[in-house]
Amino acid sequence: MTVHRKAVALAAAVAAAAIALSGCSSDTGSPAADALDGSQLLTIPREDMGTFDRNFNPFANPDFPMTQQAIYESMLIYNPADGSTTPWLATEWEVAADSSGITFTLRDDVTWSDGEPLVADDVVISFDLQREVRGGFDYLEQVSAVDEHTVQFDFSEPFSPALLDIGQQTIVPAHVWRDVEDPTTFANEEPVGSGPYTEVTNFQAQSFDLGKNPNYWQPDKQRIEGIRMLAFSGNDGANLAAANGDVDWAPQFIPNIDQAYVAKDADNRFFWFPPTGSMINWQFNTTKAPFDDPNVRKALSMAVDREQVTAVGMQGYTEPADCTGLSGSYDSWRDEDLAGSCSWTERDLETAGELLDAAGITLGADGKRVLPDGSPFAFDYSVGSTSSDWVSVGNVISQNLAELGVTVTVAAKDWGDVVAGYENGTFDSGIVWSANAPTPYQYYRGVMSTETVKPVGEQTFDNYHRYGSEEADALLARFAQAPDEEAQHAVVDDLQALFAEEAPVAPLFPGPEWGAASNARFTGWPTEGDPYATLSTRSRTTVLVLTTLEPVVTD
Repeated sequence: MTVHRKAVALAAAVAAAAIALSGCSSDTGSPAADALDGSQLLTIPREDMGTFDRNFNPFANPDFPMTQQAIYESMLIYNPADGSTTPWLATEWEVAADSSGITFTLRDDVTWSDGEPLVADDVVISFDLQREVRGGFDYLEQVSAVDEHTVQFDFSEPFSPALLDIGQQTIVPAHVWRDVEDPTTFANEEPVGSGPYTEVTNFQAQSFDLGKNPNYWQPDKQRIEGIRMLAFSGNDGANLAAANGDVDWAPQFIPNIDQAYVAKDADNRFFWFPPTGSMINWQFNTTKAPFDDPNVRKALSMAVDREQVTAVGMQGYTEPADCTGLSGSYDSWRDEDLAGSCSWTERDLETAGELLDAAGITLGADGKRVLPDGSPFAFDYSVGSTSSDWVSVGNVISQNLAELGVTVTVAAKDWGDVVAGYENGTFDSGIVWSANAPTPYQYYRGVMSTETVKPVGEQTFDNYHRYGSEEADALLARFAQAPDEEAQHAVVDDLQALFAEEAPVAPLFPGPEWGAASNARFTGWPTEGDPYATLSTRSRTTVLVLTTLEPVVTD
């Protein structure tokens, strides 16, 4: 039995191109004799990284491709596509009746890729490292190993959303990481993980390959030989690779996808973009006037034509947001009466102008608005230049705001520069993703809690817009202590009302979970009819896909 000849040719071409682009360097992860056959590799583009730097540190560099999807795993996996929870490194858990703690029982048959067994100490050190490097888990008082396969989490106060928060934390081996001097700078070039594909068999600036974990705890599910990641400095290059059949999985924005991708091999290609991703917001730096005025934020939001934003900027792949701020994954939590009655996410230039006038931001003789001090009301919309969809969204917003007399400049730069501006609080405004946890708690905490606000100049990974409300804090505390889902829903109704009143950010649209794939070389993909995972390669559910796919072979 052999793999399709076309697949072999395509894989060879991609591999050759990757090596050529990288200057024919020999930065390989293992001896050449161990290099994988490219025709057997699941090939995936990464559209927002022009080059790869070899850093598989899941704490300091958590967004690096496949680090948290193929190399490292968590105790459980939550699937936003169908709302299911799958035990993974843990077999079971017990939540304290008063939500003051959780006990996890680990599998006793898991070994790390170097052959060492997974034990409770691995979980303990993973949480220590996460809190040291990234912060979070403020409610944890203690994490302790009860025995080799039991971990106890004690909380400083009741915290009902903790299960999926704790359960999805990346777990690393203590016997490796306890000797790391500085976990914030450790590149982890030869990772030891528990996932299905851990072996770095080749690493170039434009591509890298991951081979099978030789000690994976589910060897019967390692049906594909490995993974090849390709670097692209934007959607256009990644989309061309997808159109040409050079990749198997295309988890990025593809304009006119039916014609540009599917029609080129309609028997095998498909896409699925469920609106269950995080809410995509237009955020304003509230440390800068006049963005500290909620009526100004509402006015700017009311100037945006979200129908045009979603139809033109997002190619009709999503839908306009409402002023609850909730994405499609939270439909069961949405207060439909509030969503239908609140108006600041609907376009209304007349009311928007009245709000700006009341704030002293008036029209000058040239039709441009000026601030109370007489300076122009002009500011930047920050966006990564590689995200062609979000750049298009910015162009629509700029055109919309010009009709209100406000000058918005689309400042498309390298994503690293954009994010640095967000984290340090030096930006004016910009497009941004949001938390997308199983409940709305993390979303509202990230956009409204004073606990997530950092001073300008101090790095933050949440609440870039730096808005905080003590009323939100009190509601979030009530949610954390709520005894059941009915009580949680009541609190979320109040959080939605507060969000609608304060407009901490301007929600634009729920982010689609981008996913397109081909059955030409691999089958078993998740679909709308079989949503066992999402088609996003940045989701925790990616490991479910990697352990389900099967290669297509012919006699």
